[in-house]
Amino acid sequence: MTKSPSDLSLSPRNRPTAILSFWPLILSGMVALLAALAFLQYRWTNDATAASETRIGAELESLMMKWHGDLYGEFSAICTAMQVGPDSGARDTWNDYLERYVEWNNALPHETLPNVYRNPDLVESVYIWDTNLDDQPQLFRLNEDKKKIEIAEVPQNLQTLLARLRGNSTSLSTSLRVWQLHRQKEGNLSEVAPVSSSPGVTTNTGWQFDEDVPAIVHPIFQRDGRSLNSQSPVDWMVIVLDLNALRKRILPDLATRYFGGLEGLDYKVAVVARKPQPEVIYSSDPGFGSQDLETADASLNIFGWPEDEAQDHIHQAKNARSLRSAEWHNFYGSAWFRVIEYESHPSPWIFVIQRRAGPLQDVINGVRQKNLAVSAFLLLLLALTMALLTMAGIRAQKFNRLQMDFVASVSHELRTPLTAIFSAAENIRDGVIQGKSDLAEYGSMVMGQSRQLMEYVDRILLFASIRSGKDRYNIRPLQISEILQRVHKNMATLIIETSCTIEQVIEPALPCVLGDQLAVCSCLENLITNAIKYGGTDRRIRISACVQTTESGKEVAISVQDRGIGIHSSELKQIFEPFYRSPEARRAQIPGTGLGLSVCKHLAEAMGGSLSVNSEVGAGSVFTLHLLAADSQQGELTAMSSTREKGTENE
Repeated sequence: MTKSPSDLSLSPRNRPTAILSFWPLILSGMVALLAALAFLQYRWTNDATAASETRIGAELESLMMKWHGDLYGEFSAICTAMQVGPDSGARDTWNDYLERYVEWNNALPHETLPNVYRNPDLVESVYIWDTNLDDQPQLFRLNEDKKKIEIAEVPQNLQTLLARLRGNSTSLSTSLRVWQLHRQKEGNLSEVAPVSSSPGVTTNTGWQFDEDVPAIVHPIFQRDGRSLNSQSPVDWMVIVLDLNALRKRILPDLATRYFGGLEGLDYKVAVVARKPQPEVIYSSDPGFGSQDLETADASLNIFGWPEDEAQDHIHQAKNARSLRSAEWHNFYGSAWFRVIEYESHPSPWIFVIQRRAGPLQDVINGVRQKNLAVSAFLLLLLALTMALLTMAGIRAQKFNRLQMDFVASVSHELRTPLTAIFSAAENIRDGVIQGKSDLAEYGSMVMGQSRQLMEYVDRILLFASIRSGKDRYNIRPLQISEILQRVHKNMATLIIETSCTIEQVIEPALPCVLGDQLAVCSCLENLITNAIKYGGTDRRIRISACVQTTESGKEVAISVQDRGIGIHSSELKQIFEPFYRSPEARRAQIPGTGLGLSVCKHLAEAMGGSLSVNSEVGAGSVFTLHLLAADSQQGELTAMSSTREKGTENE
C-alpha cells in the first residue's frame, strides 16, 4: 500500500527532519532575545550608574552645604554681635556699636559655649567711615582695648572699598546697591526699596561683602540724630576680617569636621579666590587649589551666584533631571551677603574638594565598568548556554536521525538472514530436499545466515554494554601471531565466500601487546569485514604489523588495508560516531549498522591503545590498531605459556 504525503511527513524517519527545519526560526528568536537582554542590561547599567552618581553627588553636596552653613554661622555671628538691624542703626549711636564690640570681645570663651559662634578673633578691625559730603570724609576705628573711637589713617587695602562706599552714600536705597556694578549712570538706576522690619528680614540683612579685602560693610545713618528717611545720606560700618584666623582656625576646623576620617582628611580641601591670577585663601595640602578648579571632584561658589545669573540658575535647577555629571560637580551656595563687584567678571571665593584616594568620577566610572562587566559576563554565560542548548538540540536531532537509520538498517540486516533461514526451513518441511548433497547445502546456508545473524546481535549487545559502562576486559600480553591466526580462523568462511585474498606482512620478532584477546580479535574482525564490504571489485586485503616508537613508549601497529572506494576527508572525523554511515555507502546499498568502527575505537582506547585511519577517495583506506607493547619479561612468559598450550593440544 502506497503512503500519502501526509503519512510520509508523520513517519518516524521524516519527523527529525521536520523538527530540524524549525531550528533557523528558533535561532532567530534566541538572537532577538539576546539582543533584547543586552539592551535591557545596558539600560539597567546606565540607570544603576546614574543612581550611584546621584547618591554620591547628594552625599557630597550635603557635606559641602553643611560646611557652607557653618562658615555662614561664623560670618553671621559678627553681624549679630554688632546688631546693625534692618533700620540701619537709625536709633543707635556710634558709642552703642563700640559697647557691643567690647562686650562681644569679653564674652565667655568658645569652649564654654560650643554651640554658639563666638569668634572675635575673626575680626581684625572695626571702622566707621564718615562720608560727610561737604567736608573731607574721615575714617574712625573702634578700639576695644581702650574702649574708645579713634581717628584712623585709611589703610592701603581699604582705599578702593572706601571710595566705592563714599560714591554710594547719598541715600539708603543707593547704599544698598553698592554690590552692583555701575553699568549705567547712577541717575538711571532703579531705586531699591528701603529695608523694613517685615517678617523674614534678619540682623544680617543689608550687609555686603568685599572679597578683595576681605571685609563686610553695612550702611548706618549719620550721627546727627536725624529721623529715619530712605533719602538721607549714610555712613558705613566696615568690619575687616582676619585672614590668618580664617586660614589657621576656622577653615581647618570645618575641613576636619566634615571631611576628616580616622587617618586625617579623606579629601583635599581648598578655598580659592577666583581672580585672573587665582589666590589660595586656604589649602589642606600644599600645591592644591589654584590649579585644580576645573579638575576637582566638586566646587562650591561660597557667596552664591551673581544676581544676573540667579534666574538662569533657578531655571536650570528646575529642568535638571538628576545630580549627574556637571550638576553636582559645580554648584552655588545660598546667597549670604551681596558681594561687591569691581569688574564685569567677578572674583568669587570657590570651595573645592578632591578625594585623596582618586577622583570621584573614577569611582563612578569604576562602578559603571563593574556593572557592565557583570552584565556582559552574565549575558555571555546566557549566550553560551543558549549556544550549547542549540548545539545539543541539533546534535540530538542528528543523533535521532542516525538512530532511525540504524533501526531501519538493523531491521533490514536482521530480516535478510531470517528470511533465508525461514525459506530453507519451509523447503525442508515441504520435502524439497531430495538428497544428502542438497541437505548439506541447505545446512551450510542456514549456518552462514545464523552466523551472520549472531554477529549482528553480538555487535548490538556489545554496543549496549559499552554505552552502559558494563564492559570488562582481561588485559594481558598477547602474541601477534596468535591473534592473527585466531582472526583468520574466525573469518575463514567469509573470506572464502567473498573470494578475498589476504596478504600478511608481519615484521619479525614482534613483541607481545597488552590487550584483551576477545576485544583485539573483535576489532580486527570488524576492520577486515569493512575492508571486504567496501573493497569494491579489488578483493585484495593487506594485513601488516610493525613496531613503532612514540613519546609514551613502544607500540605495535596492526594495519588493515583495502583498495576500495575510500573515505572523503570531511567524513574522517564522523566515521567513528555511533550509527554514522557515509552517503556513498547508503547510495551503494552496502549493508551495515554504523556501529562497527565506533565499537572498535572504544575497544582500542579501553585497552590503552588507539585506532587511526588514512584514506583516499578511489584508492582505498588503511585502518591501524595501535596497541601498547609488553615488556620483554612479560613477552617471554606469554610465549612459554602459548607453547605449553599448543603442546597439550597436540597430545
